[in-house]
Amino acid sequence: MLTDEMDIDLNHHLTTARWMASDHCDARPPGITPELIVLHCVSLPEGTFGTGAPERLFCGVLDVAEHPSFADLRDLRVAPHVLIDRQGRLLQFVGFDQRAWHAGVSSWRGRTGCNDYSIGIELEGDIHQPFTGAQYASLAGVLGALLQRYPQLSVGAIVGHNEIAPGRKQDPGPFFDWHGLLERLHRVEFAANLSPG
Repeated sequence: MLTDEMDIDLNHHLTTARWMASDHCDARPPGITPELIVLHCVSLPEGTFGTGAPERLFCGVLDVAEHPSFADLRDLRVAPHVLIDRQGRLLQFVGFDQRAWHAGVSSWRGRTGCNDYSIGIELEGDIHQPFTGAQYASLAGVLGALLQRYPQLSVGAIVGHNEIAPGRKQDPGPFFDWHGLLERLHRVEFAANLSPG
């Protein structure tokens, strides 16, 4: 959940997230730092929440025999930096200084290979229904911490997966409340500016 104590430590980990290390990542290219934040959504099976299957997928331990819809996930090596579950709990798989394999074939403002310079955040959900208030609260907190920790990031560099892979991806989908998220971010930013020190 959102907390004004959300921070990012020297290892590029969220201090409020549970750490679940994934090896679906590697080093960013030399001299490259995060410049983009990509929002995704995931549920396995689609539309079913709380199964733990996304976490197992991101850590490379998903048994594709668990469900018929998992067949096309065999040998898939993918992970975001962070997952936010339906209750707003945070799980981190990859340090923000590393290149997580979340975006796939992608392009932003004419620049390809978004994994190189982006941070990937997954929301537990699908494109057919709204996300929860707890998720938006946590997401705003994470984004606020990222914007503070990495000054090259900006609110204008927060995009949906659909924006960097149009025609291939639809997430986070039509139910994602961009307006509400931006309002929350402005409140977080305002509160940070009022804080002493």
